[in-house]
Amino acid sequence: MNAGLVLTGLVAGYAQGGALRRARVCPVLSRVDAVAARGELTVLLGANGTGKSTLLRTLAGLQPALGGAVTLDGTDLLALRPPERARRVGVVLTDRPDPGQLTGRDVVELGRLPHTGAAGVLTAGDEAAVDAAIDAVRAGPLAGRPLARMSDGERQRMMVARALAQQPSLLLLDEPSAFLDVSSRVALLGTLRRLAREQDLAVLLSTHDLEPALRLADRAWLLDGAGALRTGTPGALRTGTPGELAASGAVGAAFDTDELAFDAPTGTFRLRV
Repeated sequence: MNAGLVLTGLVAGYAQGGALRRARVCPVLSRVDAVAARGELTVLLGANGTGKSTLLRTLAGLQPALGGAVTLDGTDLLALRPPERARRVGVVLTDRPDPGQLTGRDVVELGRLPHTGAAGVLTAGDEAAVDAAIDAVRAGPLAGRPLARMSDGERQRMMVARALAQQPSLLLLDEPSAFLDVSSRVALLGTLRRLAREQDLAVLLSTHDLEPALRLADRAWLLDGAGALRTGTPGALRTGTPGELAASGAVGAAFDTDELAFDAPTGTFRLRV
């Protein structure tokens, strides 16, 4: 399968003490095999410390892979130079940078830098791509407003539009709903699912919003609860539809606590009596 993101034996983690070939390698995830197909919303789930951000940062090129292969539409993603990677992969991180006086449209225009280069001069085609990205997240009324005056939900819509303006094949999002209220979280997931279908994107996002993610996602990647940060042993990844992972008991095994238990038939958590 070439369409979309394909991980084959990927090892993700950290190298301490110099160049990768001489460093002490500290894998967080080892020999990961997974697919995030175009046209689908794939959610990355797991408890804190299991390696979600590490995996996304590796796929985004923010830290090197320690082994294995990653392809995007059949192309070796790990071998791409940063400018080419930026034209293929849009990234939305949890960070909340200071936007200064930038308007929503100004921020979205930054998504064209991989195509315009450092000069940043927008052509008519670039302007059309910016318009299309803003329209895709239905944020036209926000385009002229300073980002600093937007709500968290509105700001996150503009950050997604910025990533879309890159015209990527893959959209990676690390906890995009971290600062949003409940209704905004569900709305964002719905928007990302719609964009995956309308624009034939592979969309992969990490989230702690387990119940809506399991309802809205097409596929799920579930990191086990062991976690390299807790046990010193690299974690494992299970994949499937949300229904498959819930029915298999994998979701409960990853998230059940002494107080809460995941109920697979309803896809919700219940208090243990």
